[in-house]
Amino acid sequence: MMKLGKNVSAALVMCALLAAISGCQKQEGPVERAGKEVDQAVEKAGEKIEKAGENIQDAAKGDKK
Repeated sequence: MMKLGKNVSAALVMCALLAAISGCQKQEGPVERAGKEVDQAVEKAGEKIEKAGENIQDAAKGDKK
């Protein structure tokens, strides 16, 4: 019976800790959102520059896509 009580107590403590940790997550603010948008824009621009570079190399070789 003591073992069951310890297991139940341990489970309750774990549930309380999980609830506390999930409640501590910080909400994303406008600066974080803007930063993510800038990161995405830079990534897309990099992909387009890379594609343009490939097209230039293909044009220099005489290949067309």
